[in-house]
Amino acid sequence: MELFKSTESEVRVYSRAFPVIFNRAKNAHLYTEDGKEYLDFLAGAGSLNYGHNNDTLKKALLEYIEADGVSQGLDLFTTAKHDFMESYKKHILEPRGLNYKMQFTGPTGTNCVEAAMKLARKVKGRTNIISFSNGFHGVTTGAVAATGNEHHRGGVGLPLTGVDFLFYDGYLGEDVDTLKIMDKVLSDSSSGVELPAAVIVEAIQGEGGLNAARAEWLKGLSELCKKHDILLILDDIQAGNGRTGDFFSFEFAGIKPDIVTVSKSLSGYGLPMALVLFKPELDVWASGEHNGTFRGNNMAFVTARTAVETYWKDDAFANEVKAKSDVLAEGLQAICDKYPSEFRLKGRGMMRGISATHADLTGPITKRAFEKGLIIETSGPNDEVIKCLMPLTTSEDDLRLGTKILGECVDEIMQEGVNEAS
Repeated sequence: MELFKSTESEVRVYSRAFPVIFNRAKNAHLYTEDGKEYLDFLAGAGSLNYGHNNDTLKKALLEYIEADGVSQGLDLFTTAKHDFMESYKKHILEPRGLNYKMQFTGPTGTNCVEAAMKLARKVKGRTNIISFSNGFHGVTTGAVAATGNEHHRGGVGLPLTGVDFLFYDGYLGEDVDTLKIMDKVLSDSSSGVELPAAVIVEAIQGEGGLNAARAEWLKGLSELCKKHDILLILDDIQAGNGRTGDFFSFEFAGIKPDIVTVSKSLSGYGLPMALVLFKPELDVWASGEHNGTFRGNNMAFVTARTAVETYWKDDAFANEVKAKSDVLAEGLQAICDKYPSEFRLKGRGMMRGISATHADLTGPITKRAFEKGLIIETSGPNDEVIKCLMPLTTSEDDLRLGTKILGECVDEIMQEGVNEAS
């Protein structure tokens, strides 16, 4: 432990909240060197939708390694890449009527956001991008320019340009039509907002506090982009890959974005992998214009293909996720019902949490949860939301156990607050 504290950079985050040394993990559980078990409602910040060390994915990966399969392929043609592309096209894109080209970028979400915004600017010949209040799209310079969070923006050390922010669904209250404001701004040459190349949006704002856009808002945004000749970039990095019960978080709205960014749980095994999907007519890249050494992580292609063929050949897994979403929502709603003036349910699918009226409650609650064997984080501009990102393969019993532990922690912290006040 001392080695980490003395030698690893102060930039670390999660190890501050969970200061133990883990050495083993399985599905929704993490284990420490001294054998303590934790229920994992963080799941690699949403990068382990199919759980830690998923047996089916692990078997495919071990067989590939044992056969001396290509591990690092740059953008060379390989069997692993071919098989992933074929499966993804057959089981994910075609059934949803999505005709997209695939661009493999450097293996992080922020890299595929950078590529998406760069492509949009190249296609439209405009420099501006519109993002939304509370949006989070990464921390590299271009992506963080489209990120609203003051903390992340402040770490860059130079002015952030090329992005204007407008209001997300519900940001100004339920009775305010933020798309009408956006339309007015874009229609007025004196608004001070340049016509953008693209709009970038999350269907559910994970880091922004689990703000979930309504279907009609997303549909209206898509229509507004068409009206003003703007490309729509849907950032599905955290909310995608089945997190909402549908493979893509935007499916329920019936829209087909021009560009989609995908990463996190795409590989299925926590291996780095990122993908930009875009309509064929947008493929104006010159060779090597956006590249990255590790865009050819073939081991990630193997597990990604296996995940698609195991979980997305039919609707069975999606229906299972939707059923578990109800279990999770029920457990969280029970906490909110007990303290209606202090907490409310947020999010959609298995990307849910509870928002605290007083942000100073969430830190003590998640700390107490860790003491009781539950790993769970916060999000939102003031860390006011306790966010659940457990594996989609978490059992219903573990979902109930996790919300039970969380409920006990809320009770204890609330009671301690009452006792201190008295």
